[in-house]
Amino acid sequence: MAQRDEIGARRRKAERRGHISEYVAAAYLLLKGYRILALRHRTKLGEIDLIARKRDLVIFVEVKARRSEMQALDAVSYASQKRIRAASDLWLQKRKDASGLSQRYDIIAVLPGRFPRHFQDAF
Repeated sequence: MAQRDEIGARRRKAERRGHISEYVAAAYLLLKGYRILALRHRTKLGEIDLIARKRDLVIFVEVKARRSEMQALDAVSYASQKRIRAASDLWLQKRKDASGLSQRYDIIAVLPGRFPRHFQDAF
């Protein structure tokens, strides 16, 4: 019983850290001139951490809080990429103003004690 409580506490802590990282990444994109369109956008095919726009470009961002940049990049598996692409297709289909927009898939690594690292066109 105690072990299950410990696992639950770790899971809640990781989820909290992930949510904070998403807010940090969103603030970072705002400072870079992007407009945040959605945070934790859920579809039946999966969730997109951030959707942002700058002029005629919409970016779909996966946010990873890890100890190193490589760990963050490695954490976005092929299956995750496929899920994010499918969810982004649904999002684009539902937007009337999406025609003519370019799209890109980025990763933002949130690292302890450092500014976030933005990997553009990561997948």
